[in-house]
Amino acid sequence: MSDTNKEVVDLVWGIPSGGGVPVSLFRRWSQGFVFSEAERSALEQFEGGPCAVIAPVQIHGLTYVLCNLTEEEQRTVLCSTLSEILESACLNKTQAFHLATLPRAKTTDSSDITDSHPEPESSQPTDTPSKKIRNSHSRCCTDTEQGLTLDRNIWNRTLRTVGELREAVLSLYDTWKNKFGVLLFLYSVILTKGIENIKNEIEDTSEPLIDPVYGHGSQSLINLLVTGHAVSNVWDGDRECSGMKLRGIHQQASVGFLTLMESLRYCKVGAFLKSPKFPIWILGSETHLSVFFTKEMALVAPESPSEQARRVFQTFDPEDNGFIPDTLLEDVMKALDLVSEPDYVNLMKSKLDPEGLGIILLGQFLQEFFPNQDSVIPDSFPVYHYNGLKQSNHNEKVSYVEGTALVIGFEDPMVRTDDTPVKRCLQTKWTYIELLWTTERSPSLN
Repeated sequence: MSDTNKEVVDLVWGIPSGGGVPVSLFRRWSQGFVFSEAERSALEQFEGGPCAVIAPVQIHGLTYVLCNLTEEEQRTVLCSTLSEILESACLNKTQAFHLATLPRAKTTDSSDITDSHPEPESSQPTDTPSKKIRNSHSRCCTDTEQGLTLDRNIWNRTLRTVGELREAVLSLYDTWKNKFGVLLFLYSVILTKGIENIKNEIEDTSEPLIDPVYGHGSQSLINLLVTGHAVSNVWDGDRECSGMKLRGIHQQASVGFLTLMESLRYCKVGAFLKSPKFPIWILGSETHLSVFFTKEMALVAPESPSEQARRVFQTFDPEDNGFIPDTLLEDVMKALDLVSEPDYVNLMKSKLDPEGLGIILLGQFLQEFFPNQDSVIPDSFPVYHYNGLKQSNHNEKVSYVEGTALVIGFEDPMVRTDDTPVKRCLQTKWTYIELLWTTERSPSLN
């Protein structure tokens, strides 16, 4: 086993201290990308854990289509989505893409999988299985029920162009659908991104991408699949803490992320994830990922000046106090290209802090420089919620739950709906949102 292969395994599963990754944990991750029979554009998740891969694939897929897909359309949408995620993970499009595949791309059961011995690497073209990855999974488990233990051979197929990548991904459709499709795709993303590149972005390299006890995907794994960067935080930009650089999100994401943890004040999601290019968000609970989406593109219109000002102001307020020291006012004004001459800044300090408390409140700052510039979104719009776990759906059939969202800008007890985890999660973006679902029970965040 080469050092590179060992690093891939350690990065995903960690370095086991008690004999290896539990068999039950690996079994939960051993599934393919399978579409629901009840909702033909929705992916099913069989057990807890792989939502960290399945949910990002689901939200990227929703940017393509939302309808009752034919089998051929399912193939096209899934493979286009997987290719798009791999492309976003590749730092430089002139670099190679990598696909982790099984020998002869056989994945249905153990009888389909044969150990073969490829020719020497020098005689192989770069767009065929040229490298045989010997995964160190043998030290993790030997689950014979899986049909393929983790110590079998996985090949690293190298593609040089986007066109070759898309063609290869499409040709491996049966691989992605079958038992190890989710894991093979995860390995493909890691190999394409590069192990060292991922380690340089992760805050704590000793923490694996998959929790070795509970099997949950880390925030770094979620961010890697959503944005192409395996950073460990969800705020905008980088921050300094005790001399340590903490990496965050650096540009507007195509699809978004919201978390119940923010409502509990454990974290603060930045605007780049809260306001993505498409009105689709992963919703995170303590243990699971689901998806909230709408077709209302007005929700993701370009930032208004006041929204930009709020985002910039909050980068100088990392604790989310709602204010900054008056010594930072000049920096905020410069960042927003406002007049920042010293005399004018001092005048604004006096106006915004008449009591001389030494702080500048966010609300007063916005009212002074960006009055009456709030973004305009519809008062109500159709919304949908997706949860890939069968047991979390009505009649255990994975399907989208339809509803109507009301965003009225202020609290109105006359239209107050139930206080559910989904609603509390969405309130981190829309403070005064109410949800009216077409089903008898509200959709589950878990």
